[in-house]
Amino acid sequence: MADIIQIPESAPFSPDQKAWINGYLAGLMAVGALTVPAGTSAQGRALEEGLPRLLILFGSQTGTAEGYAHEVAKTAKSSGFHPSVVNMSDYGSLDLNREKNVLLLISTYGDGDMPDSAQSFWDFLSGTTNLSLPHISFSVLAFGDKNYSQFCQAGKKFDSLLETSGAIRIHPRVDCDVNYEGDALKWLTGVMQIVGKGAPTTQVSVHDVPLTDTDDQAHTSIPQWSKSNPYQSHLLVNRILTAQDSEKETRHYEFNLERSGLTYEAGDALGVIPSNDPVLVDGIISLLKIDPDTLVSTGGGRERKLRDTLISTFDLTKPSSDLISRIAELSGSSELKRLLDNDHTSALKDYLWGRDVLDILESHTVRFESIQDFLSPLRKLQPRLYSISSSQKLHPTSVHLTVATVRYHSHGRHHGGVCSTFMADRAGNSTPVPIFVHSSPGFRPPADADAPMIMVGPGTGIAPFLAFLQDRRAIGAKGSHWLFFGEQHSTTDFFYQDELEKFATDGFLSKLSTAFSRDQAHKVYVQHRMVEEAGELWKWLQEGAYFYVCGDASRMAKDVDVALHEVCEKAGGLSSVQASEYIKKLKMEKRYCRDVY
Repeated sequence: MADIIQIPESAPFSPDQKAWINGYLAGLMAVGALTVPAGTSAQGRALEEGLPRLLILFGSQTGTAEGYAHEVAKTAKSSGFHPSVVNMSDYGSLDLNREKNVLLLISTYGDGDMPDSAQSFWDFLSGTTNLSLPHISFSVLAFGDKNYSQFCQAGKKFDSLLETSGAIRIHPRVDCDVNYEGDALKWLTGVMQIVGKGAPTTQVSVHDVPLTDTDDQAHTSIPQWSKSNPYQSHLLVNRILTAQDSEKETRHYEFNLERSGLTYEAGDALGVIPSNDPVLVDGIISLLKIDPDTLVSTGGGRERKLRDTLISTFDLTKPSSDLISRIAELSGSSELKRLLDNDHTSALKDYLWGRDVLDILESHTVRFESIQDFLSPLRKLQPRLYSISSSQKLHPTSVHLTVATVRYHSHGRHHGGVCSTFMADRAGNSTPVPIFVHSSPGFRPPADADAPMIMVGPGTGIAPFLAFLQDRRAIGAKGSHWLFFGEQHSTTDFFYQDELEKFATDGFLSKLSTAFSRDQAHKVYVQHRMVEEAGELWKWLQEGAYFYVCGDASRMAKDVDVALHEVCEKAGGLSSVQASEYIKKLKMEKRYCRDVY
């Protein structure tokens, strides 16, 4: 008889759950409950080891789904399974006819967009005539942001398509908001209890089911510094990059990492955990007519003063739909009730534009039943992720960011972005700033130091490409580098001009193409420069160049993608269909990478 497999103490389960799973695994190993067809080498190894095989597919834009996919694999392996983690972009290496148990972890970015790494897999599945996968048992874990109307849309689409194909849903899809740890862990617990039992004869409902509550912080293999355990750093540098006459305010920040042990790679993002503006907090407390020292529950039997809690815990700049619903109920506002109707999502979005929690409270007379009645519908304050603009090879004891400060006047008040104004105005040298590294393994300089690179980074999108250039310089890379940078005016908004021109002067930066949109009568953007340089850009691509884009997803990234198609058609002589296939191939080869938000 095979040795009994016990899940380790570090596995993210309660004692009762561990006992259940250990007992189940003992029975599974005793009777050989799950058989896996031989085929690929991984399947063969799983069969030889007597372990049930589990395919974990991820589609990730910023690395959240990818990171959690590996956590799922670690837990599955320690629980007696043979997991394989595969990027959806590598679907060509799979034979779905040989798979039996599949978990899909998929992020949605922007307002319902499929992540780049999943788009080709989605196109393949949805474009397959009479797709039939009745032999597959599956479950979907979807990541998203409830601030967007198309919350977790990518996950919902995959879940629906697989069901339509005849695949058996073994566990309901779970849709995770930005504070995903608790819901994701509940999904993992439920899936692990089911996945080895074989496919049920009927579909499990698509809707969520109650799951056993689990500590949000229980998480396998948590790094030394993480979202739940950030490093308390300090600002070393806070420098304005834009000139005095600029219409924008963009700053360069440097955080101290000395003796922290914190490491990062070019392409990674830095998570910054901000606190709210005390002026905003005091305005809300004054309007609610509550003593700021009132003790409120913060969970786990802990209590804190109301003012401190509002400063550090809740998102006050983006009113949640739950808060709007509660205010509509208490105030009897027919306007808010109408906006909350599903047919008016765009109208609600327009209404909330430029409004924070204080704006909503000032516009509607409400009397909450208690302070907890007000706090309960608030969303938790989330870390902000910023592309790192330095290489640790060059700056071993610091990490740098390039951030646009959000400031605007709306509804009779001054407003500001939570984190950008926190760093610009409130995080002085003596104020600790909680930070952590968010790994982005899908957005890295080429492993081949001789490979050419084309980088498109207008505005703060230049950040990761500074890191790329510094990194490649540090390792003595011989590959050619071409940067497209754009902003409003060359005299006021040419970020890092001296550093970039030095790179260009000594030949390390082979080409620097700039687009300052308001320096001439007609606006010129980076995508226009791409088309102007179509011939040479196509030549670089034919020579194996990697193409990178960083910046705004809603407009710039889409315009750059259109321009890239035009380059392929104009300079490459491809038809529109051939251009699309060529670009799809670039993505499959990991030569077209985007860090968009």
